[in-house]
Amino acid sequence: MDIQSIKQRFGIIGHSPKLDRAIDVARQVAPTDITVLITGESGTGKEAFPKIIHQLSPRKHGPYIAVNCGAIPEGTIDSELFGHEKGSFTGAHEARKGYFEVVNKGTIFLDEVAELPLLTQVRLLRILESGEFIKVGASRVIKTDVRVVAASNVSLQEAVNKGKFREDLYYRLNTVPIRVPPLRERKEDIVMLFKKFSADFAEKYRMPPLHLTHDAEQLLISHRWSGNVRQLKNLAEQISVIEKDRHITADAINHYLPDEKDNPMPVVFDQNRNAPSGMNEREILYKVLFDMKKDITDMKKIIMRMMQEGQVSNTFQEEHAHLIEKLTNKERDLPQVYQEKEENTPDAEEQYDDLVESYEEAPHEYLEENLSLQEKEKDLIDRALQKHNGRRKKAAKELGISERTLYRKIKEYGIV
Repeated sequence: MDIQSIKQRFGIIGHSPKLDRAIDVARQVAPTDITVLITGESGTGKEAFPKIIHQLSPRKHGPYIAVNCGAIPEGTIDSELFGHEKGSFTGAHEARKGYFEVVNKGTIFLDEVAELPLLTQVRLLRILESGEFIKVGASRVIKTDVRVVAASNVSLQEAVNKGKFREDLYYRLNTVPIRVPPLRERKEDIVMLFKKFSADFAEKYRMPPLHLTHDAEQLLISHRWSGNVRQLKNLAEQISVIEKDRHITADAINHYLPDEKDNPMPVVFDQNRNAPSGMNEREILYKVLFDMKKDITDMKKIIMRMMQEGQVSNTFQEEHAHLIEKLTNKERDLPQVYQEKEENTPDAEEQYDDLVESYEEAPHEYLEENLSLQEKEKDLIDRALQKHNGRRKKAAKELGISERTLYRKIKEYGIV
């Protein structure tokens, strides 16, 4: 069966090369009994791949069962997977077969396998190696012939490094890995998926179909989709039900998209996208320094606040008076020079370049003094936290800074 036929049979939509590669690996490994590990973020559609593997395998006429390991309580998961004998624990009023016994000659899909307790992992490893297991409360060894397909939306290698997952089990499960790509790596499929979902919901709710404008399509393509296909499907359903105007614009879609500007994922600074038109490297440096100035201003506020309350000696003030004066002058000059440059005032370019060059040279002039300021700031923050027994809100109020700034500086200085 070719890849296109597999997509049609299992309802998979998309033409992404990465998606096709994952399907191709599943197709090739299906006729064997090799254990497969499917990885990918939540919402990418990993659950379709064990079905492909089972249906294209010699076991297709045998039983198939999907088990969400993260949804079963730790106290009962051994009983669910391996079964138990009557009276083996409180509430075990009769013997029960586990999934591995029921699915003999078939395929079992262990979703969220990283959630398995360590003792259960030992039992699973024995099944993978010898096909044997023992019911809870029993002493007799039972043989089973089961094909195991596992999936995880977290890195099992990291779980191994943290001691939360057995290394030998990881390598046993990871005989053949299949990575399902996130939606942001399948940009060519996003509009197609949205149109398919919206058409299905239009038919389901007996409403007119949706039509996307060009700017709406571009917004869908550029969005990060942290929830992947599941999030896109949810969006299509919301818009299909709520929007009266069936011509959907980017503005309409924006009302349903979460704000991801605080996304913690690292990004590469894109000058053309995030900076004003015509911004060069020198201007980018200027804006970075301008942001640094804000942090320095916060430092000054803390110092002045402590001086007013008598917590900073006059000696400290005298030692750093020239530095504070220098910074204050630069803070005053920056906005004016930048404004003149924007308005193309005569000689503004030269003034601007001189000011930026002075900032470029500044670290060589007061690096040691700045480090001293940081040590003082760290000490003041530490003392404020101790005074208020670790209550950050009260400590921030006393220091004269926002709680958010305090939290950032606690992380920056590694204050415990």
